[in-house]
Amino acid sequence: MSVCGRFAPTPSGELHAGNILCALLAYLSAKSKGGKFIVRIEDLDAARCPASSAQNMLDMLGALGLESDESEVWQSKRTDAYRAAEGILRRKARIYPCFCSRAQLLAAQAPRLSDGGVVYSGRCKDLSEKETELLLKKKTPCLRIEVPNRVISFTDGAAGEYSQNLATECGDFILRRGDGVYAYQLAVAVDDCESGVTEVVRGIDLISSTPRQLWLMELLGYSAPKYYHIPLVCDFEGRKLSKSEGDGATKLFNKFRTEEILGALAHAAGILSKNRPSSLQELITIFEWKNVRTDKILLPREFL
Repeated sequence: MSVCGRFAPTPSGELHAGNILCALLAYLSAKSKGGKFIVRIEDLDAARCPASSAQNMLDMLGALGLESDESEVWQSKRTDAYRAAEGILRRKARIYPCFCSRAQLLAAQAPRLSDGGVVYSGRCKDLSEKETELLLKKKTPCLRIEVPNRVISFTDGAAGEYSQNLATECGDFILRRGDGVYAYQLAVAVDDCESGVTEVVRGIDLISSTPRQLWLMELLGYSAPKYYHIPLVCDFEGRKLSKSEGDGATKLFNKFRTEEILGALAHAAGILSKNRPSSLQELITIFEWKNVRTDKILLPREFL
């Protein structure tokens, strides 16, 4: 089977060095196996994802040689594919309307998720037809999918074994928002599989979403990719990088040459034994996942 890696940024702001490292590792992993690399723009929320921000991301990736081998996939243009997937899921699982507000969800005495959400209580699962009709007059609901009481396990290529009980550690999750936009979990599962992605490299903060995506892929009849969840990239003091904290990477391109950026990131990740300029081609020839750090990835002081 041919290898296909991907990088899927959300253009809600400027890429930071951690995002670029994720793209670099995805690129090196795929290319070291003779595979291809594709870029997907996760612009489901159009209000938060201006086209100018997406283009800025593509320009940064291009400056480093991390260009997509195929035309970029834009999630905002794939609503029909997600709607078709919803139709399949309706035949295989229960999908129901949910009228709960965010405040109601956060006020519930339910376990918290790593992404800041909560395990859904099932509050709207057993609404009567009459109750549903009354609520529909006041609010457009989101759609949730009922999950089974089942443990989903997988072996992550970077983080090792991971398991999650969908019912107790996740809960029924959203497939489509109240404004009609399809949610992240469904869109990512559909896009990865329909694009032929065989490897997914992303931050460890997203590992808890993987069991949901694996389950959706199973229901949709897809083969799942291999996952590599890497440590979050931090500055030299151990602070996690963030778009909202002004950690954008534009200053790197103003201060360093391409080979210096690639070398510093490769060294921070454990691919190079010392911080020195390096080309993409060199990194491809020496790349092995066993050398990538599984603890904190710290950037050099001069990067920030």
